[in-house]
Amino acid sequence: MINSLLGATELGLLYAFMALGVYITFRILDFPDLTVDGSFTTGGAIAAVMITHGYSPWLSTLAALAGGMAAGMCTGLLHTKGKINGLLSGILMMIALYSINLRIMGKPNVSLMGENTLFTSINPLLVMPFAVLLLKVLMDLFLRTDLGLALRATGDNARMIRSFGVNTDNTTILGISLANGLVALSGALVTQYSTFADSSMGIGMIVIGLASVIIGEAIFGTGSVFRATLAVVLGSIVYRIVVALALRVEWLDASDLKLITAIIVIVALVFPSVQRFMKLKSTARKRTAELAEQALKRKKGGSLDVKAR
Repeated sequence: MINSLLGATELGLLYAFMALGVYITFRILDFPDLTVDGSFTTGGAIAAVMITHGYSPWLSTLAALAGGMAAGMCTGLLHTKGKINGLLSGILMMIALYSINLRIMGKPNVSLMGENTLFTSINPLLVMPFAVLLLKVLMDLFLRTDLGLALRATGDNARMIRSFGVNTDNTTILGISLANGLVALSGALVTQYSTFADSSMGIGMIVIGLASVIIGEAIFGTGSVFRATLAVVLGSIVYRIVVALALRVEWLDASDLKLITAIIVIVALVFPSVQRFMKLKSTARKRTAELAEQALKRKKGGSLDVKAR
């Protein structure tokens, strides 16, 4: 049980990079980017191929980051310069990346067994918390810069920020590029952790990323940028722990992972609505009780006045 939770925590930290990337497009830019399913595999494919060809794991990971940013830039260009719907732009790039990833790997999967990776001599549970925390802090600082504020304003009100002379096309492309770069970085790390890359490893990543974001926001709140990014990181860990616990149920198999993910997302989406409904119901009950008490007091007061007369 403990080993299962530790493994889930390690995976949660590795997928936290991807969750932060999804947070940029989903929450900051309000952009439905499905490129994630392809760019995650792109990161893993680039890292796996470079490592098997003798390149340094560090250089391979940075190359994966660059590959993801290039994929995100293409999606941004399709949307902003090609005037293609945002959702369709992501779908088109995701489809294109499937063939591109196969070209990169040369075959459906690449094994890293026996190869030197970032985690060959490093325990992920000892290093990844500091790496994720560093990225989170850098992301918080960036979102407080003028460029970061312009990025956030583009998602909130693009028309308003354009009136201040900001090129929203450039900020959109930048945001989508950064997001997919983080997603590809996560794919490279997961590939080195699991010692293999597969052409289908990115399927459903957008749902997992959204689950992490929504769960984190539902549990930890989003009062500020610092709190929101922290909630995303913790949400990624919580999601992996929930999945690990769910898979320990006897009648659930590993093949049910996508179903479990969908159920978790549905619960996370419905939970805030249920909370608001219960709060409104509780407030209504209190208000009804107060009105009834006031009515009773007025009735008693009227009875006393009649007796006095």
